[in-house]
Amino acid sequence: MEADGALDLGALHRELRAALAADEKHAREDEAKFRAVRQRVGSYEEFRDIVLASHLKPLEKKDKMGNKRNVLWNPCAGHTKGQQAGDVEIPQELDQLPGTSAEFYRDWRRCLKSGKEKYQLLLKLEGKALGRIFQADLGFGLLGEFLAVLAENICHEDRDAVLQILQSLSGTKRFGLNVDLLSESEKESTRDLFRKLQSMSRDYWTPGHFSGPDSCKAEREAHLTDTSLQKEAEERIMMELMKCYQVS
Repeated sequence: MEADGALDLGALHRELRAALAADEKHAREDEAKFRAVRQRVGSYEEFRDIVLASHLKPLEKKDKMGNKRNVLWNPCAGHTKGQQAGDVEIPQELDQLPGTSAEFYRDWRRCLKSGKEKYQLLLKLEGKALGRIFQADLGFGLLGEFLAVLAENICHEDRDAVLQILQSLSGTKRFGLNVDLLSESEKESTRDLFRKLQSMSRDYWTPGHFSGPDSCKAEREAHLTDTSLQKEAEERIMMELMKCYQVS
């Protein structure tokens, strides 16, 4: 609503286009799944590739293939690996963070060219925003991509933020099905992510990390008690998350 009470038609149109795009995406992926089942594909990887490629359309006769042009169909292939982690920022094309699953999927696929950029987007959105965006459904294949990106780029200072992201994603609908559909490489990324989180937690809660001044024994003992309770609470959260993500 605008200040004078009039409807913001532009915002309504954007929401409608996003909703229609999301519905089309779900319908397209469902049709691809049924098609893959009818074809009796030989492996999960083949099934997954069919679903992920459901948005691609076959070339028509009017599409010119004769001209030799050095154009990469995959823009990610044109980037070198020499980019420094500290220099990575979200591209300027993202003038604002996505607010719906359709907007997120569009930006994730088109605007973000590296794992570092994708990692930064996940951190900027944080767990609550991701949980809200994907409350209705987490698109097929996205969970595995999230886990791989997090495992590859996580660092000590982002530990709490990553835990919040994992918690929020575990509350989305059909989360268990998405975990069941993870590929072997994605499952290994999940295990690697939790190994890193556990290692960071051990370092974080080492004795002396929260040591207080020796001049006040009572305050120091109270502080250590609070620290112990926090550690136990985090360990419970970690165990619950590992169970949700089927990490043994």
